[in-house]
Amino acid sequence: MAQIEQSDGGKKKKGAQKKMAIHVDFTPMVDMNMLLITFFMLCTTMIKSQTLNISLPSNEKIENEEQQSKAKNSEAITLILTTDRDANGNVKSDAEGRPMNTIYYYEGKPYTADADKDGLIDVSPDGYGILRAEKFLGNTPEGEQGIRKILHNKNKDALAKIDEQKALWREKKITDEEFQKKAKEIRNDSTLTRPVVIIKATPEASWESVITALDEMQINQISRYQIDNINQVDSALILDYLVKNPKK
Repeated sequence: MAQIEQSDGGKKKKGAQKKMAIHVDFTPMVDMNMLLITFFMLCTTMIKSQTLNISLPSNEKIENEEQQSKAKNSEAITLILTTDRDANGNVKSDAEGRPMNTIYYYEGKPYTADADKDGLIDVSPDGYGILRAEKFLGNTPEGEQGIRKILHNKNKDALAKIDEQKALWREKKITDEEFQKKAKEIRNDSTLTRPVVIIKATPEASWESVITALDEMQINQISRYQIDNINQVDSALILDYLVKNPKK
């Protein structure tokens, strides 16, 4: 409470105006502030942090340890990233201003047979191991395109089940936590046909291309992927592809 006290310092001349000292007690104000802080803390709804959900490696058990580093031809896919650069090493852009990134890919084991000895790799009898090329492209009203379409088709079984759970979440039939739990279980479901993706980058590849490739893993709900080094077989496949498909 505020108090007014009369100053009694020294002698005063006769008829001089008396000076008053004002003292304010802030104790009630501190009490009120603490009550307000407590009120706001109890009534405030905390906002959930908007962070990127990362699909961590699963803990699924594999009975045969020799199979841990192996995958079926129908499941394995290798992406080799590269970026077109000018004479100064700067990244080239296309007519729409997008970086000119190319994704070479092959399914299963790389195929390098050259039966006719003409210096070019033969066509694989089963279609696996042959190098092809795609671009990073977004979706259209008709659906996916570019490398996203390839990855989507490789993981279509898991994506279909996740879309079912997503529909339930949109209809408020399950919570966000329940949806995330179900989606994680589906991504790690060993009974489904799921791709195993190996991402490799050439020396010319930009960091943006690597990050975009990792984004595609998240978009297509792929949980089994790793980043590896490019080897001589990969380089030979690229050279063979460029000979057969020269750039215009």
